[in-house]
Amino acid sequence: MSSTKPRVVGAPGAQLVVISGPSGVGKDTIIRVLKERNPDPNRQYVITYKSRDRRPGEVDGVDYHFVSPETFQRLADEDAFLETAKVYDQWSGTPFDQVADALQSGRDAVLKVDVQGAHAVRQKVPDAILIFVAPPSLETLSGRLIGRATESEDQLQRRQSAAASELASQTGFDYVLVNRTDEADATAEEIERIVAAERARHPRRQIRV
Repeated sequence: MSSTKPRVVGAPGAQLVVISGPSGVGKDTIIRVLKERNPDPNRQYVITYKSRDRRPGEVDGVDYHFVSPETFQRLADEDAFLETAKVYDQWSGTPFDQVADALQSGRDAVLKVDVQGAHAVRQKVPDAILIFVAPPSLETLSGRLIGRATESEDQLQRRQSAAASELASQTGFDYVLVNRTDEADATAEEIERIVAAERARHPRRQIRV
């Protein structure tokens, strides 16, 4: 969906960090660890909109904003999203206002999006930092998907079959990290190093969204 919004220029040094990877790779856990490790007021974790029901343990307004497909379409028609992606028959969208507010106020905006959404962000925001989180193996990823028991058998098979193509798309990312089982702390620490290194490399860069 194309945007008609005027471009917004962030404050010098504020970064747009995109954390992506296949379903089941552990993105939610990594984000939670990042928040616990570094509750930095100069960082905003953008909350994605989802046109699906909550899974067990998910909290509306914390993990995602859960809305009906009709509400999601209305927001899209109102140009409320930086990017949207339809994956597994469900829509996801990154709210433009959260990203713009963070960057304009000098805070880093951290997005957790699927692979399709990450590529959409790269097209709109070339200076975004794209981090791909990979599993140790497809077998490990399959085991994680089965273990979380949040999908039907059909949904599980679709996610497993999509994983190989999503892993092949990692070449379009700036960084690739392997999230080993029970090592989310180490993955989060590596992301912190990446963000710090990028800030040191481009201390005055202004992100346009």
